[in-house]
Amino acid sequence: MKVQFRILAGAALLGLSQWALALNVPGPVVDGAWLAQHRADVTVLDVRSNPKTFTVAPEFETDKKTGKKFLVELGGHIDGAVLVDNKKVRVDRVINGLKLKSMIPERADFEKLARGWGVQAGRPVVIVSAGMEPIDFNEAARLYWQFKVYGEDNIAVLGGGTAGWISEGRAVSTDAVKAAEGNWAATADRSAELLATSEDLAKAQADKSAQLIDARDNAHYLGLAKSSSTSAAGHVQGAKNVYTALLSTQGGDAARLLAADTYRDVFRLSGVDPQAAAIAYCNTGHQASGTWFVLHEIVGNKNVKLYDGSMHQWTLEKRPTVAVSLGK
Repeated sequence: MKVQFRILAGAALLGLSQWALALNVPGPVVDGAWLAQHRADVTVLDVRSNPKTFTVAPEFETDKKTGKKFLVELGGHIDGAVLVDNKKVRVDRVINGLKLKSMIPERADFEKLARGWGVQAGRPVVIVSAGMEPIDFNEAARLYWQFKVYGEDNIAVLGGGTAGWISEGRAVSTDAVKAAEGNWAATADRSAELLATSEDLAKAQADKSAQLIDARDNAHYLGLAKSSSTSAAGHVQGAKNVYTALLSTQGGDAARLLAADTYRDVFRLSGVDPQAAAIAYCNTGHQASGTWFVLHEIVGNKNVKLYDGSMHQWTLEKRPTVAVSLGK
């Protein structure tokens, strides 16, 4: 009887220990020190547009005056990180009879992607961007948003990305990584909460129920330039322009995120109330992912949505835009 009691007690303690030691990310952004400490207990997804750099060594140059080495070409990855090809994060979908590119996958399709990346149910996920340029962050933010739509909350992005990790003197690997099959499953569908449709955008435009934020550069906003993904130039009337590249530091050792108070000032000075309802868009829902992340996750405005179809869908539907005159 005593032996049986000890076994049962030990099992109970083991279960309690596993529960007590369950790891949760401390917030939407983690730093290199936190990730280094908990590396064995999280799944690291390295999302980048150039998969070839995953298995080549980083390149450095040396400042002749200071002797300090600085990163000039990204290469390698955090040991054990799984490569996520940014081109495969989004898919083509048919919505209201229109074939739309670069949309969020349907629930079952996203589950399949996540399992292929080795994501395990209940295990924290840290998403790492390249971190070389401010726009790199959008790749991490977009994948983060898709996980959030499908119910994952134990998730974060690494501040500074791989470039920041390297600049801190942390080791990288050039080994190919084969992910073990994951078992992650979506626990919710928060599309109504986090995803805006064309109808949502049109309603907000008409009744001013939400601010419209155009996350593209000024040339695309004004219509001086046009993406091949859109059918017309310009922006949605009433939208304020806050270029997503302004939301990370320029230059230095890596592109890094800013403080929440700085972001509040950036939006206020751009004519956007950082705490009021908002819908962010860009050309295809990529750049606006960074805007959504900053407002929703860092500033704490939980009434922000991402227009997934963005100007790609808006202009395919032949909805009106505002642009400068390019006449002679």
